[in-house]
Amino acid sequence: MQFVDYVKIRVKAGDGGRGCVSFRREKYVPRGGPNGGDGGRGGHIIVKATDKLNTLLDLKYQREYKAEKGQHGMGKKMHGKNGKDLIIHVPVGTVIKDVDTGDVLIDLYRDSAEALVAKGGRGGLGNAHFATPTRQAPRFAQKGEKGEIRHLVIELKLLADVGLIGLPNAGKSTLLSAISSARPKIADYPFTTLIPTLGVVKLENYRSFVVADIPGLIEGAHRGAGLGFQFLRHVERTSLLLHLVDISEMVEGDPVENFKKINKELELHSPELIKKPQIVTGTKLDIAGDRKRLKRLAEYCKSKSIDFFQVSALTGEGIKQLLSYLSKLLK
Repeated sequence: MQFVDYVKIRVKAGDGGRGCVSFRREKYVPRGGPNGGDGGRGGHIIVKATDKLNTLLDLKYQREYKAEKGQHGMGKKMHGKNGKDLIIHVPVGTVIKDVDTGDVLIDLYRDSAEALVAKGGRGGLGNAHFATPTRQAPRFAQKGEKGEIRHLVIELKLLADVGLIGLPNAGKSTLLSAISSARPKIADYPFTTLIPTLGVVKLENYRSFVVADIPGLIEGAHRGAGLGFQFLRHVERTSLLLHLVDISEMVEGDPVENFKKINKELELHSPELIKKPQIVTGTKLDIAGDRKRLKRLAEYCKSKSIDFFQVSALTGEGIKQLLSYLSKLLK
């Protein structure tokens, strides 16, 4: 299934029905008077979260939504039927924003949470409402109000406890497959992961937590370089960040500088991201060679009071200690 996490849509609530101009006309009821009914309310547009969806794919192919109009009023003071509300289903974790103002309307962070994003127009009053002692036969009624029109940004942010971040090929997908039942694509070229992947880590005593593999960030990601720009929003949801740094002999660049590059991109995207708890993990320990790169990264983290672990997803070395520590922090 294609993963879609950002769409723009136009919603139009239903117009209200117009009021009716009618008079009571019966053989033995002289001067029956006005009896026009009211128009029905137009249907609302409601956005509702469901845990049965995990992408905004449906909204990508249907960009315009219209709710039902209210029925017009009728004689004998019969009111028109209200228009049916239109419910748009989205995944849990969806944020709704107004395109014109930029305001966040609602954050649908739990199952069945819902928000009214466009109000249906009020139905017009029938002429029965306008009869007075001096105006006993009003020949007019109200028109129904127009339904609200809005342009919305629908943005999905994955809900996870731990976010895996790091440069492409830092070993995020390999680690996720080693600690959970998730099976992300793994290969030896950059940007193997093209969509965020979730995995559930199950521990002893029935404890568990959710880990999100965020596609590889590169320098300039906050400006749209690489793939990171479109997936940085998912990092905002996580409780803490697990920053993976490749310390093998095969990777280019200084490990400390590689670590700083990613943190700079997080800060440029949102100053709040850099404030999240962060654990640094040196990966690919099995091919670390003389471990000079490992020592340099470990010494840097120690000098900055940053929690540091070293692991090999291939051999399992250090995995148990890392998961135990993550579990304690999340608890």
